[in-house]
Amino acid sequence: MNGENAEDGGWGANQAGCLLLDSVELLECRWTARRQPELFFKGGAFTDLRFTPVSKANTGGIHTNFYEMGWLIIHQIKEIYYPLLATFGVPANLVAIVIISRGNCGLSKCISVYMMAMATADLLLLIFHVIVVQIFSFRFPCSFLSDTAVCKFIAHICNFTLHTSVWLTVSFTFDRFVAICCRKFETNYCTLRTAAVVITAVTAFFCFKNIPFYFVIEPERIINNVSWDCRSRVEFFSSPAGVAFSCLESILVPWLPLALILLCNCLTVRRILAASRARRRLRRLNSDNRSDPEVENRRKSIILLFAVSGSFIHLWLPVSVSYLTTRLASTTRYDGENTAPGYIATESGYLFMYLSSSVNTCIYAATQTKFRKELTALVKSPWIFIKKCV
Repeated sequence: MNGENAEDGGWGANQAGCLLLDSVELLECRWTARRQPELFFKGGAFTDLRFTPVSKANTGGIHTNFYEMGWLIIHQIKEIYYPLLATFGVPANLVAIVIISRGNCGLSKCISVYMMAMATADLLLLIFHVIVVQIFSFRFPCSFLSDTAVCKFIAHICNFTLHTSVWLTVSFTFDRFVAICCRKFETNYCTLRTAAVVITAVTAFFCFKNIPFYFVIEPERIINNVSWDCRSRVEFFSSPAGVAFSCLESILVPWLPLALILLCNCLTVRRILAASRARRRLRRLNSDNRSDPEVENRRKSIILLFAVSGSFIHLWLPVSVSYLTTRLASTTRYDGENTAPGYIATESGYLFMYLSSSVNTCIYAATQTKFRKELTALVKSPWIFIKKCV
């Protein structure tokens, strides 16, 4: 290589393959015009894969054509899907932040703060994961984003936004669980101050927790004394500390959040059913046929809770199952191709996972009448709406 000092740590300069971190971020192959692999961080599942180019030496006949077709379809979908997702998701989250911040949606301040925090986290996730990584890094592989220092920052911020988005959803679910199932604790916990403390604590914790990513990542190669791209330090992730770190990341996202959300929702449903039966018996004894104002007031909050947490579970489930099956198939490393079913399944799971950062605005519009009215006013007369906000 003319004037290039390629330090690839055991990977040949022309070897088509890349190492994917078994941690909170996934490293994916990005092919340049020279057909050499470069690495960049991509938020999502926690897979440990090594991809090699497809050839008839390692796959045979009809299977090669089948998997190559699947690989091509996935990448064609990604080239269309991610720009469309960013085009819809970024404005949708911005609109949600503006409307909720006005306080005219008929929701408590506690719920409004959580909704604004979730919309902000989802907005940052779309900016860094989808726009920066999936669109810019993929379409402009030789830009400043390939600088190792920038790559490390992207790795940190992608981890941060992913964890924060997930755990704010967990915090919101737990807040509603307390409000419905723990009436004695509700007065002290379901307040604006507590919500602000929880959001700040979640944000600060994951900001500091992801600092180690600056130290467990090294340059992929050095060209003319300039570091390019980034990859994990194999010696760290092979050590007991690295294994423990990877396990912690796998627990924090997605398994513990999914388990907590499912648990809180199951307990909430049980409480609602028990309370509803008791109130119906009481009203029958009193021969009261009027509508129950308390039930009506709680109905919208409950619908909002189940819609947000339910969409999160369903959209995160594919990538979680893909990760689990990959680890069960190989506890240390999966040796396959970038056309392998595991790779295609994981990439398909990301499509749903990133969608979870764009659907909350649609949920608010579908479940909250006042939010829908504010959104309609914004669409009909945007300048008047903005003037009112100012």
